Amino acid sequence: MRWLLVGFWVLICCATAQADVVKVRAFDDIMESGFLKVAMYENFPPYSFMADGEARGVDVDLARKLADGLDLKLELLWVTPDETLDGDLRNFIWKGHYLRPNVLADVMMRVPYDRDFSYKQNELGELINELVVMFGPYQRERWQTAYDDRRIDELSSVGVLRYHPVGVEVESVPSFYLASVFNGSIAKMLHHYPTAQAAFAAMQGGEVDATMAMRGEIEWMLGQAADGHIKLADNAYPNMGKQVWDLGMAVHESNRQLAYALEGELEGLIREGVVEGIYAGYGLRYELPELYQVQPDDR
Repeated sequence: MRWLLVGFWVLICCATAQADVVKVRAFDDIMESGFLKVAMYENFPPYSFMADGEARGVDVDLARKLADGLDLKLELLWVTPDETLDGDLRNFIWKGHYLRPNVLADVMMRVPYDRDFSYKQNELGELINELVVMFGPYQRERWQTAYDDRRIDELSSVGVLRYHPVGVEVESVPSFYLASVFNGSIAKMLHHYPTAQAAFAAMQGGEVDATMAMRGEIEWMLGQAADGHIKLADNAYPNMGKQVWDLGMAVHESNRQLAYALEGELEGLIREGVVEGIYAGYGLRYELPELYQVQPDDR
C-alpha cells in the first residue's frame, strides 16, 4: 500500500476528469436493498484481507458492525489501489473504474480525515475531490519502526539507522523520508521490498536490522511473528511532515444522509469501547481520533 499515504503526505495535486453520469445508490435505495456495499483494500492486513476463505481485518469487522447497526448486510467491494487515493475515490465512489464502470461502493473505508486533503486543488484551482464527502474518523494512525535487538542494542533515534541496513516498502513514505533525513546519510542503508510484509520478513531473516511502516502493520506483523528479539522503537521522526493522521470514511457528496447515519452508529461504537475491542482482537493499540479525544477544558 505504498501509494496510500504518499499522495496524502506530500499532497500531490493532479487533474481530475469531469464525472460521467453514474448511478449512485440513494440512502432510501440502500435501506430497501438490505445491504451496504463497502469498498476496502484487498490484501492489506491487519485492516482488510482474506484468511481461510473469510474476510477479516479491523476495517471488515468495523464495517460489519456499522452495517448491523443499520439493519443491513455487509457486501464487500475489494479494490486494488490506483496510483493515488484520489484515483481510488474516483474509481469507487463517484465515477467508476473503466474496467467496471457501473460498479460503485456506497462507502469507502480508510480515507484520510484531513481538511487539507479534502480541499486539495489541481493546477487550475479546482477541487479534486469535490464529489466526495470524507467523514467519520475512527482511528488515529502513526509511523512505527521495529528492530532486531540482536543487531541493534537500542533504537532511540532515527540516526542509529545510518549504521544499520533498514528495510522499507518501495516508493513509500518511510522510503522517501529515510532517504532524505540527516542529509541523506541513511539512503545508502535502505533496502527496498514490494510490501511492508516483505520488509518485515527480511528483518526476520537477517537481511536488514530494522524496518519502518504504519504502526498497525508493524504491530500486526510483530504479533504474527511471535519473535522476542523484534522490538518496537520509541523514537521520534525529525523533519517529517505528517507523522500522525486520522482515518475515516468517504461517500458520494449526494449521499450525506448515509454519512450522517454511519456517523451516528460509529460514535456509539467508539464511546462504548467496541472499536477499541476490534483493534485489540488483532493485537493492535487503538488511538482515538482527534475528534473524540477529551481536551482539558472538556472535563
